This record gives sequence, C-alpha cells and structure tokens, in this order.
Amino acid sequence: MRPLIGLTMYRQPASWGTWRDVDADLLPADYARAVRAAGGLPVLLPSPSPDGTGDAATTAPEVMARLDGLLIAGGADINPARYGQEPDPHVVRWYDDRDAWELALLAAADAVALPVLGICRGMQLLAVAAGGSLVQHLPDVVGHDRHSGGDGYEHVPVDIAQGHRISQLLGSHVVAPCHHHQAVAQHPGYVATARDADGVLQAMEKEGEPFRVGVQWHPETSDEVGLFSGLVAAAAAWARGRADAAG
Repeated sequence: MRPLIGLTMYRQPASWGTWRDVDADLLPADYARAVRAAGGLPVLLPSPSPDGTGDAATTAPEVMARLDGLLIAGGADINPARYGQEPDPHVVRWYDDRDAWELALLAAADAVALPVLGICRGMQLLAVAAGGSLVQHLPDVVGHDRHSGGDGYEHVPVDIAQGHRISQLLGSHVVAPCHHHQAVAQHPGYVATARDADGVLQAMEKEGEPFRVGVQWHPETSDEVGLFSGLVAAAAAWARGRADAAG
C-alpha cells in the first residue's frame, strides 16, 4: 500500500462561485499533486478547533496513529511570541490556530519518529519547535526583497552541501522557487545543508533517523519530486517497520 502523507493547511476566509468570505480549509493543489507523483497518498489535516488550542494536543496523536509521514506546508508567518520575540513592523498577521495545530502534530510525529518534510513556513516551524528563532524580515539583513518573489516566485540559485540526505535527493545545486520574507536564524539539532548567495539558510535536516528535512523554497511548484520521493520512501519504510512490529 502507498504510504499516507498528512498535509497541513490554511484556515481563512475564501471566495468561490457564489460564496464570499467563507471560513475555509485551504491548500494549493501542488502539494497533493507532488505527493501523488512521488508515490504517496495525500490527506489534508485541518485544524481541529477554531482557535487551535483546545483539541490540538489530544487530536494530534490520534492523527499520527493513522499516518506514515507528515508534510508541514508553506503559509503565513509564525507568531513571533513562539520564539520569544516581539513582532517586527513587517510581521502584522499570523494564525495562532495553525501554529498550535502544527506544533502539536510535530510533537506527536516526534513521539513516534514519523518522517517529516517542512516547506517554507514548514522549515521555519521545525526550527521554532526545536527552540530556534527566525529572521523576521529578511530584506533588513540582505538589503533586497528578491526572496519574496513579488506576486509569484523568485528563482534563487542554491548550493547544497554534500554528504547529507538532501544532497542524495537533489545533488549539489538547485534553482529554487522562493517566496518568503523570513528565514531561519537558529536551528538547534538541525544541520545547515543549503544556502544561497546571500548566505540565507535554504535547507536543513537532522542527521540519521527519522527523516527530518526542511527547505525554505517551494519544491511543490516544480517538476522535481526528489524531496517528495525522499519523504514517501521514508514513510513507506516507517510503515513497514510498524507493520513488522505489530506482527
């Protein structure tokens, strides 16, 4: 059986057809397409409660019991209070329900050593969950706003350090589709595995098992499925291990 990969998502007002500003659970379809292309079965994981606080801690372990892998998707900024900072003037909106839900999912995944891939915000959440911190507004550090991509994606050359999981999946260099105004500053327990010409951390991972990889760019928007293949392969191996343990 193909491994089941959970995908986190947005909850915010949306409009379609005759509906306007309806509270909706959303995720760009590229994520699910990429997981399917890599051989996995995607399932969406909406927040269990309006504020994300009441049921997250109890629901997340139930979810992990049914999944083989977890993908923490891109999205809005994380509340700076989560990493002990006051908001930068450019950080004006965050979603506490999503922060709480994804942190609970990651804690539950850690408890059972489930494979995890973090994309853009997802990489930042991995760092924050580990006790790290973020650069709240990257242009203040690098002197330009090209990483934000405007209305689309900026394609940024990224060099990948060799001898790591991500280099096995992608090689030594990628042109990364980026859309972010923040970046990981501190990442306890993770090894920096890719940077761009500005020195911005573009990928990190934990050594050994379980599979824990974060990338700052958006691989779901390209035809390259190496990262998703890595997640799906790790999830399939994890599922086999669980089945063997169950007898």
